[in-house]
Amino acid sequence: MVSLPYHLAMNSEAVDDRWRQAHLGRLMGHAMRRFDERVLQLMAASEQAPLALANLAARDKVGAAHIHITRHLPLEGARLTELAQWAGMSKQAMGDLVDQCEAWGIVARASDPRDARARRIVFTPAGLDWLRAFRDAVAQAEDEFRAAVGKEVATVVALGLEVYAEGARAAPIRVTPAYGAGRSS
Repeated sequence: MVSLPYHLAMNSEAVDDRWRQAHLGRLMGHAMRRFDERVLQLMAASEQAPLALANLAARDKVGAAHIHITRHLPLEGARLTELAQWAGMSKQAMGDLVDQCEAWGIVARASDPRDARARRIVFTPAGLDWLRAFRDAVAQAEDEFRAAVGKEVATVVALGLEVYAEGARAAPIRVTPAYGAGRSS
């Protein structure tokens, strides 16, 4: 028999920890990973994606991290620091991704017309083909999601996530500690 550590109370709340596997944040994370994996599967099979890139995706060399560039790089390009900020990554991590995507021919570094010292990350022609394949794969994955959960549920999920995401940008979230809340000393 295994005993609980001395600091855990012996009540059903302390013993039942299923919430750790089924809370909303974890479910959204699992759903996002599943969605991204499906998009990459579709891109691996895409006739629109450049063959070399489709082969990389098929061999799991292109991962969810590479999707950050596809999602966040504007058509007019961006500086590395901007791209990293939009993707929520460090400049160094984004730099590594850009280096890899540049080696694959998805992006290139170009002079910044506003600042001769700066460089902009831009899509190459093959990168634009990759972007079109990404758009089509996302559309198909969304259609599959709608088919799996129903159009009405998919619409409610999309609207709810949009409102929730915008709220995070508009105002900081106030955290109220759950343990000891309302207790007097």
